[in-house]
Amino acid sequence: MVNQLFKSVINLFFPETCGGCNAILSSNEKIICTLCRHNIPLTNHYLNPQNEAFNKFYGRVDVIHASAFVYFHKKGIVQEMIHNLKYRGHEDIGELLGNWYSEDLATIPELKSVDCIIPVPLHKRKFNERGYNQVTTFGFALAKRLNLTYTSTILIRKVYAKTQSKKNLLGRSEGIGSTFDVIFTEKDHNKHFLLIDDVITTGATLEACSKALLKIPGAKISIVCMAMAES
Repeated sequence: MVNQLFKSVINLFFPETCGGCNAILSSNEKIICTLCRHNIPLTNHYLNPQNEAFNKFYGRVDVIHASAFVYFHKKGIVQEMIHNLKYRGHEDIGELLGNWYSEDLATIPELKSVDCIIPVPLHKRKFNERGYNQVTTFGFALAKRLNLTYTSTILIRKVYAKTQSKKNLLGRSEGIGSTFDVIFTEKDHNKHFLLIDDVITTGATLEACSKALLKIPGAKISIVCMAMAES
């Protein structure tokens, strides 16, 4: 009773706002408002194994499955959600998307053999600047719902780099192949890794991460992201 009263007072002066449109949430809404939930642009990639995310990696790196949950549009709901997650500390958005997308991913036969979820890593310097990896809560939610392990120690980022968001394809690709590496033991051999990230844009970072993971003998790779930028 005391906790509920305290929360009510806090919400009176500092009301919770929607992660997609910044409107004040009603008492029965969590993280994003009902309107944003209704209007969020779903990709439905999980219904088509040969979807546009999978095709983005065709001829570049061998993946078992690739998909994203929602589309990322400039100045849209998803952009605001990702920015709130990535730069404003709203890690609950990652958990929301993970819980939501896990229902779809659970229906995909190709993912039944996944052993471990691995996030695209931040460099230690970037992690210290931000204080967290924006895909961690997304990964934890997927791991819990899909009954998988989650590890952030196998794939490492060796090179500190500024944000890729304003670079063109060539700029993003230059030198990125040497950015990532793996630390593994024999117990990691022959595993199917589910690589996760926030947004698929050119796919260069995910390609480099996948190639690093494929150094592990017998490794297989699938890719799942929160969002995909429409080309």
